[in-house]
Amino acid sequence: MSTHQPSFRLPTADPERTARLREALSAASFTADGLLDLFGPSAYAALARGETVPALRATRGGSGPLETLVRLFLLQRPVAYGRAAAALPVEDCLADGWLVREGDEVRASVDVRPYGGPEGQDWWIVSDLGCAVGGAAGIGGPGGARGREDRSRLVLGVGGASTTLAGLTVPAPVDRVLDLGTGSGIQALHAGRHAVRVTATDRNPRALAIARLTLALSGAPEPDLREGSLFEPVRDEAYDLIVSNPPFVISPRAPEGGELVYREGGMSGDDLCRTLVQRSAGHLADGGWCQLLANWQHVEGEDWRERLASWVPPGCDAWIVQREVQDVTQYAELWLRDAGEHLAGPEAYAARYDAWLDEFEARKTTAVGFGWITLRKSGADRPSVTVEEWPHPVEQPLGAEVMAHFDRQDFLRTHDDAALLTTRFRLADEVVQEQVGPPGAEDPEHVVLRQHRGMRRATKVDTVGAGFAGVCDGTLSAGRILDAIAQLLGEDPVVLRDRTPESIRLLVEQGFLRPADDGMEMS
Repeated sequence: MSTHQPSFRLPTADPERTARLREALSAASFTADGLLDLFGPSAYAALARGETVPALRATRGGSGPLETLVRLFLLQRPVAYGRAAAALPVEDCLADGWLVREGDEVRASVDVRPYGGPEGQDWWIVSDLGCAVGGAAGIGGPGGARGREDRSRLVLGVGGASTTLAGLTVPAPVDRVLDLGTGSGIQALHAGRHAVRVTATDRNPRALAIARLTLALSGAPEPDLREGSLFEPVRDEAYDLIVSNPPFVISPRAPEGGELVYREGGMSGDDLCRTLVQRSAGHLADGGWCQLLANWQHVEGEDWRERLASWVPPGCDAWIVQREVQDVTQYAELWLRDAGEHLAGPEAYAARYDAWLDEFEARKTTAVGFGWITLRKSGADRPSVTVEEWPHPVEQPLGAEVMAHFDRQDFLRTHDDAALLTTRFRLADEVVQEQVGPPGAEDPEHVVLRQHRGMRRATKVDTVGAGFAGVCDGTLSAGRILDAIAQLLGEDPVVLRDRTPESIRLLVEQGFLRPADDGMEMS
């Protein structure tokens, strides 16, 4: 492994030379599918976690163009000039700075990682060496440990948070998108597929330069790149969609020069995420969306759901989903390791750990939540704000499901119980019914409806609810179905109509039932 410290100079992106580089990457199958074929699923997944040994074993002895590119850009090892020239337009890469020559060898100046776009596109994400997925090993990188003054500016590449946000983003065509805190440009790359104009901001000028490289190498139009924090670079401008994977880590103030801008936003606690949410409404066009990932504090004596609901600005509907919760010790250990603090020696590590716990104690923080926040500027007098905990597996991409959630809120807000009973519903696709009870029992203890797509929710229903959902095919109104069920069960149809709308409303809200496309039928 080389002990040479990588240069901090970034490549330039001459259009013609960059196009030739992109063609060479494609020709060598240096793509997401090509890597999967080369490595196999296990080594491919390990590389995504920042573990290089399985990939090294999978490419040991290989001398083809794909193995050369893996060695250069993913494993970040030097290769012989002649070997590089067989895989790349090497003089173009040296001229623009993608490669650096050292005697008879060349090495990469940045990490270039294949990334599969949502419709089979081949994209490439640029980041600092060793920082494709972050983590303690990534901060130092294969070129040796960097000083804190350098680490503070590092730009990470593809990670789980990046792909999660991309999968959540609503897919509707829009005019203007703001990628706030663009980092290596992944969200701007996705946004360019369905937006006329993309603005990408970051307070780290190095991130803007790397985002420019990501989009150029992927063959995407360059967005409007602006330097600054939060909404400072866009002033009074309004957008149809704002996306952000912000530096949301809740940490004590770092030593001077030690703040890691890729994860720390310079505000106390979860103030950065709160500020982003509260100020977003002022930069959304009517009907516009704001989607972000966030960390939030669980504060002693406060309901975390109420606390997050208080962040939502007036005139906006919101859907906030908590995906994970960590106690303060787990959280501190995770991010101390991410920064490599565990390598600084026992005393230094203990001092930093203690500082984190002091910060949490002072703020009465008992745990930290992680999740998604989606806002829609509806202008409604009675905004719909849903805050829920959902740690269960989901099916990505969820962008269409996010849109459907807000459509359902619109429907429920405009339909009282009487209107609900005049509506014809269809059971959503991929819903199955499970009966739970002792073997051989005549009747189940309860019935569960379960989704196998999207959020993959499950909900208990009674006999009426199960029967109702089972016959919702869009032909009869809810009221007529309930009348038939009442006759079958020997119940008073008026009583059944009075007590069932609440259950129907829940099934609609959770996506089990959908209004039929062709409107309502009067009962």
